[in-house]
Amino acid sequence: MSVIGSNILAGASGQAGYFLTNSLRFRASASAYLNRTGGTSTNRKIHTFSFWTKYSVTGGTRVIASAGSDDNNREWVGFDSNNFYYQIKDSGNFYELGTTQVLRDPSAWYHLMVAVDTTQATSSNRVKMYINGVQVTAFGTATYPLQNDDLFFNDSVGGVSYIGALRGFVGSTGQYDGYLAEFNFIDGQQLTPSSFGQTSTSTGVWQPIKYTGTYGTNGIYLPFTDNSALTTSSNIGLGKDFSGNANYWTTNNISITSGSTYDSMTDVPTLTSATAGNFAVLNPLDVTNTGTRTIQAGNLDINTSSGAGGARSTFQLPTTGKWYFEGQYVSGTWTGNKGFGIGTSTADISGAVVPTGCVTYNVNGNKTTGGAYSAYGSSYTTTNTVGVAVDQDAGTVTFYKDTTSQGAITHGLSTSDLFALFVDPSAVASVQALNFGQRPFAQTIPSGFKALNTFNLPTPTIGATAATTANKYMDATLYTGNGTSQSIVNSGSMQPDLVWEKRRDAAQTFSNGIIDSVRGRAYSLVTNLTIADQTSTSTNDLTSFNSNGFSIGPSSNLSINDNGGTYVAWQWRASNTTAVSNTAGSITSTVSANTSAGFSIVTYTGNATSSQTVGHGLGVTPTFFILKSRGVQVWNVYSLAGGITGNTILQLNDSSGAVTGSNISLTASSTTIGFGSAAQVNGSAVNFVAYVFAPIAGYSAFGSYTGNGSSDGPFIYTGFRPRWLMIKNSSTTVDWVIEDTSRDPYNVAGAELFPNLSNAESAGNADLDILSNGFKPRRNSTFANGSGNTIIYMAFAESPFKYANAR
Repeated sequence: MSVIGSNILAGASGQAGYFLTNSLRFRASASAYLNRTGGTSTNRKIHTFSFWTKYSVTGGTRVIASAGSDDNNREWVGFDSNNFYYQIKDSGNFYELGTTQVLRDPSAWYHLMVAVDTTQATSSNRVKMYINGVQVTAFGTATYPLQNDDLFFNDSVGGVSYIGALRGFVGSTGQYDGYLAEFNFIDGQQLTPSSFGQTSTSTGVWQPIKYTGTYGTNGIYLPFTDNSALTTSSNIGLGKDFSGNANYWTTNNISITSGSTYDSMTDVPTLTSATAGNFAVLNPLDVTNTGTRTIQAGNLDINTSSGAGGARSTFQLPTTGKWYFEGQYVSGTWTGNKGFGIGTSTADISGAVVPTGCVTYNVNGNKTTGGAYSAYGSSYTTTNTVGVAVDQDAGTVTFYKDTTSQGAITHGLSTSDLFALFVDPSAVASVQALNFGQRPFAQTIPSGFKALNTFNLPTPTIGATAATTANKYMDATLYTGNGTSQSIVNSGSMQPDLVWEKRRDAAQTFSNGIIDSVRGRAYSLVTNLTIADQTSTSTNDLTSFNSNGFSIGPSSNLSINDNGGTYVAWQWRASNTTAVSNTAGSITSTVSANTSAGFSIVTYTGNATSSQTVGHGLGVTPTFFILKSRGVQVWNVYSLAGGITGNTILQLNDSSGAVTGSNISLTASSTTIGFGSAAQVNGSAVNFVAYVFAPIAGYSAFGSYTGNGSSDGPFIYTGFRPRWLMIKNSSTTVDWVIEDTSRDPYNVAGAELFPNLSNAESAGNADLDILSNGFKPRRNSTFANGSGNTIIYMAFAESPFKYANAR
């Protein structure tokens, strides 16, 4: 059942006050499903499915709902090889639609719809599919049913319907693993997403609303809120139909017995309460030795057959506050130094060695700290629950064996990079279960501690309100040139202070033009060249920065408005006011700073003297900046997380890996950036510009990761759903790559543009999944995933993870 939330939360849901409280977990390992034998046959040509799902076990066929009389006569909706899929098999003839888009984001919720009307004359109107409120138009497979075909939902003649299983293969092929919420089936209507959801006016994210229409004779509404019983022979329990039709569904292999098999969850796609929201689970994208272990049962169980390894949670612990979760050994061998605990994103949890970068409480009573084992507390078995209480303010973790504290440990780890995890270096067969609060805790949660769900995450400074959505600070806007003049409007009605233009459909010498409000609209630099400022007349190239974008005239130097050319404009907002003088450094600078977004534009005049600094106006230490002489010189990139500091730089204008120069000496502090006497950063009487970035939680991230040379690349947590991502392998010679979700609205993202090249858009070098909380390389590619290589990145958000839907 849905509940009325407090007014302060109204904007977090698609419809003010509409919040979900429950979901139902389906465990494929238990062959869990619901079934119903058809009642009166009604309209077999027209119906609509709408449901929210948090998808767990990926790959293969995973069926959410199916119906039919036998294996040759059936209809189903679900996933096939991670594509959203709808199939009709009619007397052996297949009609099916499978999206090009792959859905393998385990950290948040999808809203999925299939709306069917075989009476439509146009074949593509007979089946419409939607993901998060957007109609799917790209299909890898698309064969539509014949006009006026009778289908299998609503067929009472030998018809059986299932949720969580495939008709004819119950208990084997197609078993679903994951969560379902707000499940609607509408008999006799082909509806659109507006009946079930809308975009939040506060966050810009698609969220559920209450369906207020009619259901038809065989329609159902399953909110999974009655967990008083399992459903067998009457309309009560977890299979209860709330549509008014009493079309209840029998529960099979579903459990409401307390413990690791309890399936009535408070994991939901709305920010409902401290005990109901999108919860952390184990992350199947961040598990080691995947060939010998499976994350399953709604991604709360880790099943190991052999081999050492571990897994982290989908959530990063907030940097402040007190957080609690539980672990339990379910079955198998439990001796040794495997255990539950916390660790960083780079903790080594992969092998049969003492794990580093983590703190765990192990089954033999040892603790793991500082890459070593030592005595700690009592051993535990499959009958015990391990409580993990992390106090980020004190920098401690306390482990509990059932209700007994084993003592507080000062963990000594970075509070800004901590995840819940399980580590198993003992290489034995076993099953463990985690609980982050989506089912009742076995023990009373310690006073002042919170569960890991999105409601409890801190409210981000960007992305929480209509006035602060991420596209009001950074946007990627597509447009087509007209050869004369036009105004380009961005999605956030944001006045940019920095515009980076890139042609997509053809190579252009001046292909990466950067214009900013501090140098002025008449001056541009080109990232793929080392040339000096290019100047434009008042009617050519970028002619003005506007309150909702910018205006352009006929192409002159930059080729940003050629007739018929296709372009993307990446835009950042600084102060939106006249730049001010800053005397914090040894050289006076001119600065336009946006402290909320962690971005400033800095100009200064060099003096060829060592150990110089200029103020940046951000008030915090930046971790990434790009610096360029306005004369003929290379582009200099500083990346603190990637070790690109001091005399080591990356050059945005070329494909070289990290290079070392003399007297470059790039540094950063909370008030200044610094440099040496080298001409490329501090030429005498030469003008310079720097674009300076500091990370903002939920909006921007600047870091590095180590590639693994696999199509199953490392998972990189950003804490938001990225809109824009730039990566560079700093270990070798390979091009820079930029991806954005305006050009690649769904996964796999692979439409690449290159800051150091004049090339047109291409694909196939750095395929990525862009996710609700980060990204993951999906190709054995030197560009984004060279084995053992360091890859730096800068990323900006579409939505903070607190609010984001799965992608």
